[in-house]
Amino acid sequence: MRLPSATLDQMKRVLFLCIGNSCRSQMAEGFARRYGADVMEAASAGLSPAGIIQPLTKKVMEAKNINIDDQHPKSLNSVAVRSFDVIVNMSGTKLPVRVPMEVRNWSIEDPIGRPEEIYIEVRDQIEMQVMLLILELRREAAKSEAATEGASPKGAERAGK
Repeated sequence: MRLPSATLDQMKRVLFLCIGNSCRSQMAEGFARRYGADVMEAASAGLSPAGIIQPLTKKVMEAKNINIDDQHPKSLNSVAVRSFDVIVNMSGTKLPVRVPMEVRNWSIEDPIGRPEEIYIEVRDQIEMQVMLLILELRREAAKSEAATEGASPKGAERAGK
């Protein structure tokens, strides 16, 4: 059985948002890029971005064989917010502006300044949430693909057999 893959027009642009864009949203972007590139284009930003990605963030992601060295903290103001389909807000605060797209709020503890064990717990929680989002997007892509096949002459022939 072939896994559904989104076509370019079905690909969802997802922005992961937290406070400093140095821990949680960077983890989420890393997982989304690694596991969900078939259904989403992921990016991340922060409400008040830090100067660097926290070393413990990089360390706990490396333990999952995900290298985020090419990622860097970005301000919400530096990304084209309106180009995204979904914003996943992990900041724990309301967005500073109204946005015309879906906003999902994930309640995930900020590990900044905490021990490595907390970073690991947060990483694992984010990985689970990102995987659930990826599975949801794959189901949507499969439904869309099935609807498209059913509407085509070949799909109608198969349905009639």
